[in-house]
Amino acid sequence: MSPDALPPALASRRRRPVRSLSPRTWILVLSLATAALIVTFMTIGLSGNLGYVLPLRATKVASMLLVAYAVGISTVLFQTVTGNRILTPSIMGFDALYILLQTFLAFTIGTQALLTMGAGTRFIMEVVLMVGFSWLLYRWLFIGGGKSLHLVLLIGIIFGTLFRGISSLLQRLIDPSEFVVLQDLFFASFNNVEASLLGVAALAILAASAAGWRIRNRFDVLSLGRETSLSLGVDHKGTVTQVLVICSVLVAVSTALVGPITFFGLLVASLAYQLSAVFRHAYVLPIAVLLGAIALLGGQLILERVFGFDTALSIVIEFVGGIVFIALLLKGSIK
Repeated sequence: MSPDALPPALASRRRRPVRSLSPRTWILVLSLATAALIVTFMTIGLSGNLGYVLPLRATKVASMLLVAYAVGISTVLFQTVTGNRILTPSIMGFDALYILLQTFLAFTIGTQALLTMGAGTRFIMEVVLMVGFSWLLYRWLFIGGGKSLHLVLLIGIIFGTLFRGISSLLQRLIDPSEFVVLQDLFFASFNNVEASLLGVAALAILAASAAGWRIRNRFDVLSLGRETSLSLGVDHKGTVTQVLVICSVLVAVSTALVGPITFFGLLVASLAYQLSAVFRHAYVLPIAVLLGAIALLGGQLILERVFGFDTALSIVIEFVGGIVFIALLLKGSIK
C-alpha cells in the first residue's frame, strides 16, 4: 500500500522521522563505550609478565585519551572561531613545522643521534617551537587594526607550504638509508610513546583547558559570527586570539607526543556535530572527545588483535578522514 492510500494519521506517522538520541544520551552511551574499550584493551589476551604488559598498555591508553582530548577540543574550537567546518588547526602549518624540525635534526646531527636524543628534550623543544611559531603568527591579531583572522589563516597556509618545501629539499640531500629511518617519524604512532612524557603533556593540556574553561560561556556566541558577537558585547578579537592560543598548545602537545594526525580532528568533529544535532559546545565538545577516544582505542585494538600490527593506525585514520573530507566537499558544506 502506498503512503498516499493510507489514512492521514497513519501516513503522517509513517513520514515522521525516527527520533534520534538526545545529546545527553549520546554522551552517556559514548562514555560507556569508551569505558568498555579501555577495559577490553587492558585485559584482552593478558598473559606473560604482567608487571611489564600492564604499564605498557596503560601508557598506550593514556596517550590515546590525551590525543583524543587535545585533537577533539582544538578542532571544534578552531572551527568555531573560523566559522568553517572543514578547517582544522593543521592548516596553520603545525604538521609541516613538525616534519621540518625532524628533517632538520636528521640532516644536521643524523638519525641515530636524533633517535637517541632524550625524549623529554625533543618533546619540550618541539612544543616550544610550535607554540612559539603560533604566537608569532597570532601577533597579527594583536598588532595593527587591519589584520583579520582570514589573513592569519592565509599566512599559516603559506608558512606550511614553505616548511614542506624546505623539508623536501633537505630530505633529498640526506642519505637514503637515513631517510628510511626518518620516514617512520612522519606517521603518528602510539607504540613508542614515552611514559615519562605523559605527565608533562597532561599538565600542558590541563593548563590550556583551564584557560578555555574561563571563557567557555563565549564559545556559543562566537559561533554566531563576528558581528553578532560584537553586538552581544563579546570582545571578539581578544576571545578569538585566546581560543587560537589554546588550540596551538593542544595541537603542539598532541603532535609532539605521537606525531602529526591531519584528518583525525575533522573526522571526530564532523561526527560530533551529526550526533549532537545542536551547536552548543557543552554537548559537541565532550561528544567529539569521546568519539576520538573510541576511534583510537577501537582502531588500535582491531589493528593489534585482527591485523597483527600490519599497518599504522594513523594511516587508517587519515584514509577515513580523507574520505569524510571529500564527502563534506561534495555535500557542499563549505561556507
